[in-house]
Amino acid sequence: MKAIILAAGLGTRLRPMTENTPKALVKVNQKPLVEYQIEFLKERGIDEIIIVVGYLKEQFDYLKEKYGVRLVFNDKYADYNNFYSLYLVKEDLANSYVIDADNYLFKNMFRNDLKRSTYFSVYREDCTNEWFLVYGDDYKVQDIIVDSKAGRILSGVSFWDAPTAEKIVSFIDKAYESGEFVDLYWDNMVKDNIKELDVYVEELEGNSIYEIDSVKDYHKLEEILSTIK
Repeated sequence: MKAIILAAGLGTRLRPMTENTPKALVKVNQKPLVEYQIEFLKERGIDEIIIVVGYLKEQFDYLKEKYGVRLVFNDKYADYNNFYSLYLVKEDLANSYVIDADNYLFKNMFRNDLKRSTYFSVYREDCTNEWFLVYGDDYKVQDIIVDSKAGRILSGVSFWDAPTAEKIVSFIDKAYESGEFVDLYWDNMVKDNIKELDVYVEELEGNSIYEIDSVKDYHKLEEILSTIK
């Protein structure tokens, strides 16, 4: 079992905090965001960790010695959405977690016994243009829709078994060869082909994952953490 952490982005909505620091290395309680993820993974015995870097990539170098991670450089981080980051590590997708680096994890939800492709999902209210999971009593994803409402969303943590990963890689290759991927997120490969994939939902408590997408989000997280110390 492996993990891929997507950390190449510019983090423009977090400026000025990201003017000299990659978003994944912004500190929460004196520790960079990505280190929480790495340490939780290692607690579960998941030691093969690949981090796709781009913006200010040299600042991630210390993680190689500290944690033994592998860094992959996305030289087009300023041009494309995260589709291209996953394209660069597509051969590592099988039996691997994929994690957005801008997530603060309140607790360790990683499992080393997963056997099937899974989206970890929290419930959110009053969302705008979020990706919502549609599924039934068997927790199998039937559809992924972009909407503004309340519901369970893609939360930036997922796991992909080998058969599903093989299909996703074929979709990635097809999109790449067409050249029509500039505005794509890698999750588009799942969303647009969900009827061909077996993907399930792991429901998480609402406060399990917190996405830091803006300075406002960051300060809100600080407020939350100050109440639970």
